[in-house]
Amino acid sequence: MKTTPSGFKSDFLWGGAVAACQIEGEYAKDGRGLSSSDIHLYDPQINRSAIEKEGGGTLAEIAAAINDTVGYYPKRHGINFYHTYKEDLALLKEMGFETFRTSISWSRIFPNGDELVPNEAGLAFYDGLIDEIIRLGMEPIITMSHYDIPLNLITEYGGFANRQVIGFFKRYAEVLLKRYKGKVKYWIVFNQVNLVPIVQFGSLGIYDGQSDNMEELMYQAVHHQFLAAAETKALGKIIDPAAQIGTMLADCTFYPATCDPKDVVLTMARNRMQYFFADVQLRGQYPGYALKYFADQQLAIKFEPGDETLLKENTMDFLAISYYASKTISAATNSMDPNTFEQNPYLEPTPWEWRMDPLGFYNCLSQYWDRYQVPLLIGENGFGAIDQVESGRINDDYRIDYYRQHIEQLRRCAEEGVELIAYCAWGPIDIVSSSSAEMSKRYGFIYVDYDDQGKGTGQRIKKKSFDWYKQVIASNGSQLV
Repeated sequence: MKTTPSGFKSDFLWGGAVAACQIEGEYAKDGRGLSSSDIHLYDPQINRSAIEKEGGGTLAEIAAAINDTVGYYPKRHGINFYHTYKEDLALLKEMGFETFRTSISWSRIFPNGDELVPNEAGLAFYDGLIDEIIRLGMEPIITMSHYDIPLNLITEYGGFANRQVIGFFKRYAEVLLKRYKGKVKYWIVFNQVNLVPIVQFGSLGIYDGQSDNMEELMYQAVHHQFLAAAETKALGKIIDPAAQIGTMLADCTFYPATCDPKDVVLTMARNRMQYFFADVQLRGQYPGYALKYFADQQLAIKFEPGDETLLKENTMDFLAISYYASKTISAATNSMDPNTFEQNPYLEPTPWEWRMDPLGFYNCLSQYWDRYQVPLLIGENGFGAIDQVESGRINDDYRIDYYRQHIEQLRRCAEEGVELIAYCAWGPIDIVSSSSAEMSKRYGFIYVDYDDQGKGTGQRIKKKSFDWYKQVIASNGSQLV
């Protein structure tokens, strides 16, 4: 009889994850072009508990942001990782990191996105970064597109809504696969491919007012991303057969607000339209429930000959998951609109209303494993909070508590036989928030002395959680006290 492990397997990887657009800075250095992340303005009046979209705007608003000399755009500056990556990686290695997930800024490699020849200066930066990750004994996990689309592809082509962009992405992916063959084993093609329409600007390159039917345009762009990922997988099989190429979901598994059958069924329908993104990429075809939804909503998604074969023959190797919190669905107040949901009254509120739910972590991972039976990679999990520096120390027991409870549930999954590749704590060093463009929403085990306006010394300070996570890694997840 097959037995299950008593804890995490010996080859399980512990580490953390960041994104180029939130950490690197030097947005115009060495030939890099503007990207979707560079026009995300910091708004000090933002309603943290009700952020409906990340950046973007109309073409006129994009042009205004490009020419704005007054506003502060934090993702252009990050935490200066472009210059400090060796020191920062050394701190992560001190914690015992076995893996480090980051992304490549597409516009560093192809500044406008449509060039025929890549930018060598941009590639040279990633040569150094990836070599340093490997030198320190960490497994690099690299995301090809993490809300960082060349801005020219948005303003001139309409992003992934334009089928021509598939070819531009394929050229970019081919450069990466060839350049880092034998160095990068794990590739995530698109970050959180399902997190639309909230991040449709950064993820799909769709701008406001681009169509009279934005939902149809969105799903057409998603279809083109599916094809781009399949093209990348097809390239990977030829260029580097040892590479593992995966997709990634932001967990949006909802609970029904009550046991009223109307709540239960609407929740099921909402959850299936989140599974849809992985169903296509892991099962290789559009599911019937999604086709019925498109028909009911009169959404005409254009397929071309060969699309279905490409998807069927090039399914992804693993599923990466980001998990932070959970929410509920009520048939009385919510609909199929993904922006409608309710907060769970059984969970404690936070400033950003990402209510901690460790059991939701166990629930969602179990559902993904049961549904797909492919290896799971925890691409993001973490706790954003307002940290206070007191006498040069940050006593972030709340963060330790969050991680302890979530890793306990992850270990429960491992003990039930879920195949797990890695656990990447989100933002192991403080970075600019993706959703709100704040520095004050801090996730890290390492504090970075910058404020929301980019002012500060940039000093790195170890938080209390630094030593705690070091112990977790050294014990392979068995020591969580």
